[in-house]
Amino acid sequence: MRDQAAELRRLVAKQEPSSRIIAVTSGKGGVGKTNIAVNLALALCQLNQRVVLIDVDLGLANVDIVLGISPKYNLGHVMQGEKTLREIIVDGPLGLKIISGGSGITELANLSGWRLEAFVASFEQLNEEFDFVILDTGAGVHRSVISFVLAATDVLVVTTPEPTAITDAYGLLKIVHQRAPQAKAKLVVNMAKSPAEAEMVAERLNSVLREFVQWEVDYLGYVLAEQHIPRAVSQQQPVLLSFPSSMSSRSIKRIAGVLAGEDIPNRSPGIRGFFARVSGFLHV
Repeated sequence: MRDQAAELRRLVAKQEPSSRIIAVTSGKGGVGKTNIAVNLALALCQLNQRVVLIDVDLGLANVDIVLGISPKYNLGHVMQGEKTLREIIVDGPLGLKIISGGSGITELANLSGWRLEAFVASFEQLNEEFDFVILDTGAGVHRSVISFVLAATDVLVVTTPEPTAITDAYGLLKIVHQRAPQAKAKLVVNMAKSPAEAEMVAERLNSVLREFVQWEVDYLGYVLAEQHIPRAVSQQQPVLLSFPSSMSSRSIKRIAGVLAGEDIPNRSPGIRGFFARVSGFLHV
C-alpha cells in the first residue's frame, strides 16, 4: 500500500495544473443532479469553454438518457486495453464531449502497477484540450462517490427544498470537510418554488454547517421547479436545448457564467492527476 501511494503521488506530480474539474454530486437521489450536470456542461460550451462530461454514476446511464445517446464503449474498455481513450469519447451537442464510466469505475479500485500508470497516463493527451471536466457522480456517501468528490477541483452539491434532501446534503458535506478541510464546495438549490425559498434553503444549510462543522458552502444559485424540465427529459433532450428561454435554462446559464468567470490558479491537478488521486482515495 505504501509503494502504491508513492506511485500515485509521483503520477500526480507529473501533471501540470490545467483543466478545472467539478464534481456534481448530491446527498440523495431524485434531486435532479444529472440534469444540472448535463445542462451546466452545455451552458459552459455556449460560453466558448471546452468541456468534457464524464458519467461516473455507477450502474446508471442517466447522462445517456438526458442526452439521448448510447455510447458503445466506456472507461472499462480503456482499462482492459481494448480501446484508447479517444476511441470512447462521444461527440455531444454544442461541441460537448462525453465519456461513459460504465464498469470502469468499479475496476479502477483494482488497478495497480503498470496498468494503473498506463490508464492514468492515457488522460495526459486530453489535459490541454479542456477547460472544464464535469463529473456526474453517484448520489450519497458511497466510497466511490466520495473518492471522485475529494479528487475534484470543486464540489458542486445539488439539493432541493425537501427536508430529507437538505439533511442528506449536510451529511455529504460534513464527510467532505472531514476528509478534505481545504475542499471548496458550492451549492445549487434545484426545484425551488421561488428564489426566496432557494436562498432560505442555502442559509439553513450554511447555518448548520457553521454551527457544527465551522464551514460553509458557496451558494451559486437556484433552478426553479417548472414544467419545461420534465418535458425535456421525456424528449431525451437537455432543457437548455429544448427550451432555451425557459426560467430553468436562464438559471443554469447564470450559474455557468459564475463558474466560467472564476479565476482559480494552480488548484487543478489536471485530468491525469485527477484520476491518479481518485485511485489513491479508492485504495485507502
